[in-house]
Amino acid sequence: MSIVNKAAAIGGGVIGAGWVARLLLNGIDVSIFDPDPEASRKVSEVMKGARRAYKQMVPGGLPKEGKLTFAKTIAEAVADADFIQESVPERLDLKHRVLAEIDTHAPANAIVGSSTSGIKPTDMQVAMKKHPERLVVGHPFNPVYLLPLVEIVGGEQTFPEAIEVAREIYASIGMKPVVIRKEIEAFVGDRLLEAAWREALWLIKDGICTVEELDDIMRYGFGLRWAQMGMFQVYRVAGGEAGMRHFMAQFGPCLKWPWTKLMDVPEFNDELVDLIATQSDDQAHGLSIRELEKIRDDNLVAIMDALSKQNKGKGWGAGALHKDYTKQLAKLAAKKPEASKAAEKAKAGKPVKKAEKPKKKKKG
Repeated sequence: MSIVNKAAAIGGGVIGAGWVARLLLNGIDVSIFDPDPEASRKVSEVMKGARRAYKQMVPGGLPKEGKLTFAKTIAEAVADADFIQESVPERLDLKHRVLAEIDTHAPANAIVGSSTSGIKPTDMQVAMKKHPERLVVGHPFNPVYLLPLVEIVGGEQTFPEAIEVAREIYASIGMKPVVIRKEIEAFVGDRLLEAAWREALWLIKDGICTVEELDDIMRYGFGLRWAQMGMFQVYRVAGGEAGMRHFMAQFGPCLKWPWTKLMDVPEFNDELVDLIATQSDDQAHGLSIRELEKIRDDNLVAIMDALSKQNKGKGWGAGALHKDYTKQLAKLAAKKPEASKAAEKAKAGKPVKKAEKPKKKKKG
């Protein structure tokens, strides 16, 4: 059961709306602010997809949805929130303005998570004059309502207690929080994605393959392995009985071969954009974005459900978490949750002691 009674979402784009969906479907009331006049329609579209996916996950019935309120200002949205998720565009000046306003009006005990894909929390905290110690990066992956991973990153002023409470909050809504040990731009997930994206752009530009052929190589090959074992465990198995040491001894020398253009970036001109966009249009075979989203969600639910049955029924990887999460949702649907001691403890223990100096991280 979630330790959040009321949440606020600042920004209702693809990521912000995904957070709203996950929170609402966990029975949490959400107040959202987004100046876009189309925000209500866009959030509604995401909610339709999320409800559809969750009904497949929990066919016996879902918990009572939280109440969604569209606030007219940031101040109104965060006024009585326990937890706030900021998901505005990736511009530091905009992040500063928004976080400063959140910091001014949010309750001192409220944890503030930022969905930023790569900005360091230390660079965002400078705008928070009251309680910068409660800001963490909470970087999710799309679709937020289905993919469980959230990278948690603290800044120089973030209290350790804030990281722990954020971890508990995200875990309570069915997510897999991973705390990144050192503050770094783009964190871990996006650095890996960026590496693959750069190489893919060259492969398309140089005519080595089409976008569809590249996607087929990923989804029919190593993508299936990554989905259930990740990279290092897959390579450990590839090393045979001698494991990782043998794999590294065998393939380590390849790293010196000129196999990649990883550090170079092709010129992102109209010609390259047109080439990729045209091939992407062909690959879609006339399917709309909403239709593709449904296919994606159906596939993700099916994959996680299949993984939940592995390991002698205990579940494997994301499947184990999926198994626990669907049980949690089913229990919430079966009875009205009571206020838990964990919720009160977390609320009372959130980092608000401004008199305490935040511990500085050791440089290394």
